[in-house]
Formats: sequence, C-alpha cells, structure tokens
Amino acid sequence: MKSSNQYINYFLAAFIAVASFSITACKDEPDKFELTGGIPAVKYVRLPAESAADSLLTGAYMQTTVCLVGDNLRSICELYFNDQKATLNTSYMTDHTVLVDIPGTIPSAVTDKMYMITQGKDTVAYDFQVLVPAPQVSSMSCEYAAPGSEVTIYGDYLIDDPNVPLTITLSGNVPVTEIKDITKTAVSFVLPEAAQEGYITVESIYGSGRSQFRYRDTRNILFDWDASRGGMAAGHGWRNGKVRNADPAGIDDSYLYFSGSLTAGNEWANEDDFCFNYWPEPENGYPKLSSLPEFAEMLEKYGVDNLQLKFELYVPSSAPWQAKALQVMFTSNNDVTYATANNNYYGSAELPRYVWIPWQSTGSYDTNDQWITVTMKLADFNKNVDGGKSSVSLSEDHLTGLTIFVFNGGITGTECNTAMGIDNIRVVPIE
Repeated sequence: MKSSNQYINYFLAAFIAVASFSITACKDEPDKFELTGGIPAVKYVRLPAESAADSLLTGAYMQTTVCLVGDNLRSICELYFNDQKATLNTSYMTDHTVLVDIPGTIPSAVTDKMYMITQGKDTVAYDFQVLVPAPQVSSMSCEYAAPGSEVTIYGDYLIDDPNVPLTITLSGNVPVTEIKDITKTAVSFVLPEAAQEGYITVESIYGSGRSQFRYRDTRNILFDWDASRGGMAAGHGWRNGKVRNADPAGIDDSYLYFSGSLTAGNEWANEDDFCFNYWPEPENGYPKLSSLPEFAEMLEKYGVDNLQLKFELYVPSSAPWQAKALQVMFTSNNDVTYATANNNYYGSAELPRYVWIPWQSTGSYDTNDQWITVTMKLADFNKNVDGGKSSVSLSEDHLTGLTIFVFNGGITGTECNTAMGIDNIRVVPIE
C-alpha cells in the first residue's frame, strides 16, 4: 500500500501542477477567443475603414474585405457567401463585428445571401450579393500571331456561363467563332482571318472587359529588321545583329537571330553570335531612340516607369536555352555612341538593365516551336550584370541606344547550343 500511495501522491502532484499551469494560462489569456451560444444577428455590412462606417453595403466584389456589424457574432462557427466558405480569423471577431474576406471562387449556386452557421448547426441567412468582376485580359501568348493560328489570352474572370456564353471580339467588331478552351484565367481560340490591329474585347455574363494590350501593336516599333512596321532594319554598332527570315519562318518576315554554343559559367558569350548594338549617330541618320517622335511623345505623356518594352521571341525545342542571361540594356550617350564605340559598358555595375533568365527554375527553356510575346517593364530595368540590384535607376537619359546581349547573369547553367529569334522590338504604355 505504501508503494501505491507513493504513485497516487506523484499523480496528484502532477495533476495539481498541470491544473495550476492551466489556471495561470487562462489568466495570461483574458482575451482568448471563445465561441458563444445563441443566434447571431447582422444589422448591416460595411467596409472596414472607420471613415466608411456610414457606407452600408448590400453587395461587394470577390476578395473584398467587409465588416459585419450586429450582435452575438462570436457565435458564428462557419460563414458562407452563396455556396463558398469564407475563412474566419478569430482575431478579427468580436460580439459586434466580424472582419472577413469574401471568397475569391465564383459560386456554383447563386442565392445572393450569406449564411452564418453556429456551433449548434443553426443557420442564419442574410441578404448580400457577391459581385463578380467583368473579364480582365492582361496578356496574349503572341501579339503578332497570324490569322488562322491558335492563341491564348490570359487574365481573370473569363467566365463561360451556360446561359450566357463568353464572347471574344477583335478590333473592327470582328467576332471570334472558334473557341478551343476556357478557364477562369485563360482562353484559347483561333484568330479569325479578318483579324486586324487593335484591342480585344471579352464579354461574359458579368460584363465586358478590354485587353490591356493591342493585337499587332504597331506603336513605337524601334526595330523590326525589315522596316515593314516602321522600325529600323538593322543595328548601328560593332554588332548590327544577324538577320534572317526563314528556318524557322519569322513571325513577321525578317528578325534578329542569335545562335551558337553557350558555356555554363559567366564567361562572355561569342559577341558575333549573341549580340546586337544600336549606338546613336544623329549626324549620319541614326537618331537617339528617345528622340524618335512617337517615343518622345510617350515619354512626355507616361514617363519611364509607365512604359514597357515588348518583342516576339522564338526558342526552338531542338535547341533549348540553358545558360547565361538575356541582358537588355538601354544606353545613354555617356555610356556609348557610335563615335565613342566600346563594349566596356556590358559589364558596368552602374548601367541598369533587364536580366532575363527564364530557364532558371527548370534548367531549360524553349517556346515550344512557337513565337511568343515577351514583356519587360522599364521600371524593372534595375539589375546589374550579375542580376543583383543596380545602384542606378533607369532614366530618360539612358534611352538613346540599345544593346541586347546574352551574357553572365550571376548563376551557373548547363553548356548548350541554342538559338533565339527576336522581332518587333517596341516600347509602349502599360495599360
């Protein structure tokens, strides 16, 4: 018995210690959330900001944060908008207010109500409409794809309702009649033969949205390698760039072509094979790029940070890109002109640039034997030669010349033989 009493004493001591800890813990958390009983009652819904307290809501867009105001709201165990469950954060729940994000998934069954469910499984409904935005169209697989080819547009809220099918219309009121595939964020379709330059409009049951780009945009084309789109047909420097128009066929006739072997490290690539220069020489007909009328007008209207550089790119699957970065460098007259020809600026830590390494995450990159559109915001021309942060910001002074060169990037790849086609280099506004 003495032994048994000893174990009982140990057990009692342990129990008292745990109980004491629990009591202390409760005292240390006086505001610990606890569900209440009873039924919740919502009086109204508003935006979270106190300044908007008088703005009562009968509906709001998906992913909007709203504030439920009422009584006994800590009795809410689950909350649904239509048939979509919201995530409740007890840190933002009191007896009289609940802050919650409206779910971002489009409801399958639309009832225009929210449903509050208690721990006892009572359900309280409240009238509230979840608004779905109109289609958003942010980009296109290839802005210069030919009529009759299949393309994909990307965005959000591209909803094909059984009762109100999604429609796509090109500039000139040209309808798309052959849609291949639709998801909430992407639609694939065949470009109609009558497709022409301009914006693309997508209409769903929830409204109409215009693309943030122009199909076959001919604004401010700097280089198109054949002057067919108003751009220059060649560079002007030590490396004017190799130009070809076949094998593969160009997206728009002639194009700049890089090809050859690349080592795995950060050694220089062969300049003759992987470089293009444009150095201004106004007195002989090679103007500063920023002085071109359309470019100058855009700079005045939008500023550097609201512009973006675009071009079409082709990397064959038979010769994937696996080493070094594509470095796109606007240059100032202080960096280089035709009269001060040099390539010292390639490795300058003071020259901001765009360093693109699309193979970095997978080790290999190609465009699946298709031409695609690449977009580079001028605000992101902020890297140095190693891919680190540049100490200098891109300014209008930098926009007199242009160099595109496969070089460095600061990471190790895999030795490869690759090829790249580049066409229709343009600078256009971010829309």
